[in-house]
Amino acid sequence: MSLEQISNTGLIVAFFIYIVAFFSFVIAITGKKWSNRNPKDHLTRWSKIAFSITVIGFASQILYFITRWIYSGHIPNSNMFEFMTLLSMMIIVGFIVIYLIYRSAGIGVFALPVAFIVQAYAMVFPWEAEPLIPALQDNWLKIHVTTAALGEAFFAVGFATGLMYLIRTVNFSGTSKKDRRSVRGVEFTIFVILVVVGFISSVFLFNGMDYQAEFTKEVIIPAEDTALELEQVITEDVEYTLPPIIQPYNSEITSMDSYFGIQKPLFEAPFWMKGVNAGRKLNTVVWALLLGTLLYYGLRLILRKPIGASIQPILSDIDPDDLDEITYRSIALGFPIFTLGALIFAMIWAHIAWERFWGWDPKEVWALIVWLFYSVYLHLRLSRGWQGEKSSWLSVIGFLIVMFTLVGVNLVIAGLHSYAGV
Repeated sequence: MSLEQISNTGLIVAFFIYIVAFFSFVIAITGKKWSNRNPKDHLTRWSKIAFSITVIGFASQILYFITRWIYSGHIPNSNMFEFMTLLSMMIIVGFIVIYLIYRSAGIGVFALPVAFIVQAYAMVFPWEAEPLIPALQDNWLKIHVTTAALGEAFFAVGFATGLMYLIRTVNFSGTSKKDRRSVRGVEFTIFVILVVVGFISSVFLFNGMDYQAEFTKEVIIPAEDTALELEQVITEDVEYTLPPIIQPYNSEITSMDSYFGIQKPLFEAPFWMKGVNAGRKLNTVVWALLLGTLLYYGLRLILRKPIGASIQPILSDIDPDDLDEITYRSIALGFPIFTLGALIFAMIWAHIAWERFWGWDPKEVWALIVWLFYSVYLHLRLSRGWQGEKSSWLSVIGFLIVMFTLVGVNLVIAGLHSYAGV
C-alpha cells in the first residue's frame, strides 16, 4: 500500500471513529438514566470509553497528516481540502484540551459533530496533492495557517458549548417575545448547520452517481485586460457536478445528465451575476438550501417539536454556569493564538509573498473582522459582565463569521487567497 493510500485510509478511518466516539458520548449522557448501575459510575465509564475512542480517531488523523506531508513534500495546509482537514484535527486538539480540564462528556456531544462535519466538508474537494505555487513555498505560511487553524479550533469548541448553553436554558414552551426570539435563534443556528450537512450530502450523493453537466458560455474580456487593447470574446466551458437547477447566464448546454426525470435546468442565473462560474456557485447554494430545508423540516416532522426542544432533555443534568465558563475559557485560549496566526504571522508572510504587510484583500479584511468580533466579545465579557445568554450568542455568531471567512471568502469572493478554493 502506497503512502497516499495509507494517508487517505487514515483520514476516512478517523472520520468514522469520531462518529462512534460521538455516539459513545451520547450514551454517556443519556444512558445514565436507564442504566442499572450508579448513574455517576455509568457517566464516568462511558465518558472514558468515548474519550479513548476519540484519541484513537485523532491518532488515525495524525497518521493521515504525517503520511500526506511525506508523500506531498509539504505540510498539508495549502488548499481547501488540506486546510479543512487540518482545522478538523485542530478542533479535536481543542476538544481534548478542554475535556481534560473540565471532564464534561456533554462537550463531546456537540464538539465532535463540528469536527466531523468540517472533515466531511473537506472531503468534497479534490484529494490530490499538487505542487505549491511560489507564494506558498515559505515556512511562514506553514506557521501562519497552522496557528490560525488552532485558534479557530478553540473558537469552534466555544461555539459548541455556547450552543449547548442556549439549548439548555431556552424556554421552548415560553410565550413571551424574548422566549420566542431565543427559540427562533436556536432553531436558525441548527438550520444553518443542517444546510452545511445538506451541501455535503448532495456533493457525496451526486459524485457517487458520477453526475455531470457542462455548459458553454461566451465571456467578454475588456480591452484594458488584453494585450492588444481590443475587446475580445472567448468561449469557456463550465462543468457542474451537482444537477443544474440554475444554469449560467446566457449559456448553452453542451451535455447534461437527467436527474429525477428533469432534462434541462429550471432557471437561468440573473444577468448581473458576473463571472463564468457565478451560475455554478448559485446552483450549489440552491442545492445546499434545498437539502438543508428538507433535513430540517423532516426532523421537525419526525420529532413534532423544535429540534432544540428535543435535544434539551439530554442536557438537563449539565450546569449552565459550567457551559458558560467553558465557552469563555475556550475563546480566551483561542484568541491570542488566532491573533498570532491570522494577523501577525499572516502579515509577515504577506510581506514575504507580496512585499506588503496589508493589502485589504477580502480574506485579510474578514480575518480582521473575526479578530475585532472576538475582541468585542472579550471586552464585553470582562468589563461589562456579559455572561450567560448574551455571551453564548456572541460565541455562536462569532464562529458563524469564522466559517464564512473560511468558506464564503475562499470560494465566492475573488482575491489573493482564491488559491485555497482549488
